[in-house]
Amino acid sequence: MTKYETMFIIKPDLEEDAYTAISTKFKELIEAAGGEVTNVNLMGRRKLAYEVRKKFREGFYVLFNYTAEPGVTAELERNFRISEDIIRYLIVKEEE
Repeated sequence: MTKYETMFIIKPDLEEDAYTAISTKFKELIEAAGGEVTNVNLMGRRKLAYEVRKKFREGFYVLFNYTAEPGVTAELERNFRISEDIIRYLIVKEEE
């Protein structure tokens, strides 16, 4: 299994409990595919460096550290793309 770090930014105009629900959804997606989430960091609302999608100047940041097979990241990325609540994401393979 490979170690990964994923950060994604959720739209800022949602309810507080929606951020937890979205994070839990992606955590469960990783675990259902056989991965193991080692750390979830809800970093909170932060200002973005530049305007995204011509309307967002801030977002709710979430950071995951997990171990999984490479196919899990492809599924995770696919779900990030279809979710309208995610405005940006980045998946990085950690060096060992």
